[in-house]
Amino acid sequence: MSAKWPLGPWVKQLTIAGGAMLYNAALERNCQPGWFEPEFWAAQGCLSGAARGRGAAHFIRTPERELVLRHYRRGGAVARVFADRYLWRGEWRTRPFAEWLLMHRLHRAGLPVPAPIAARYLRDGRVYRGDIITERLAGAAALSYALGLAPLPLLTWIEIGRCIRRFHDLGVCHADLNARNVLLGEEVYLVDFDRGRLRPDGLWRDGNLVRLRRSLEKVTYGMPPERFTEADWHALLDGYRSAPATEPARSA
Repeated sequence: MSAKWPLGPWVKQLTIAGGAMLYNAALERNCQPGWFEPEFWAAQGCLSGAARGRGAAHFIRTPERELVLRHYRRGGAVARVFADRYLWRGEWRTRPFAEWLLMHRLHRAGLPVPAPIAARYLRDGRVYRGDIITERLAGAAALSYALGLAPLPLLTWIEIGRCIRRFHDLGVCHADLNARNVLLGEEVYLVDFDRGRLRPDGLWRDGNLVRLRRSLEKVTYGMPPERFTEADWHALLDGYRSAPATEPARSA
């Protein structure tokens, strides 16, 4: 990630108390630091729900759009010590700025990702905390949720494979490609690009697919066997292999 990317005239960066924020003024002209606090939205009656996990997410409904506010939290054993704090290595290498910039570029390229709205970090000496706000995709559901309801048509698996191939052709390595980060709606979307990056073509593509396969097996363990079959997986791979080639992304 780099601030040298062409961001367009609508991307604004503001210095705020304790840190900085980025936002897309073309989508939200009046973005302010309070937006990153759930209490701000609760006071206005705009909180519509929350999802718990490693990174707590709050769902927000405004007159203009639905949003997701996500706070960055660590996972694993290190979370017991550092919780939501990360080592400071420079502004443009913070988790929220890096993810926001990647999503901004992908959204401008027409890839199926939520529109990134705003991101911020708050620095405290050698560590920082961070948050990101993205568009909530109305009507879209996680692949893991859909599999819990019913088997999916083979055509859906083909479209999932084609979607992943579009990202791979642009060099997008998703750091955590799993059944929760694939959303099914009007089209297939990928979400959660924390630690994602652009890479030259390589074996990481296969690694992404293997990670997704393991996630699907874990999610459907204990479900009726028809929820995820070898035919489904091969349909996904067929979609991946047959997808039209996409021109690689340029860094300028």
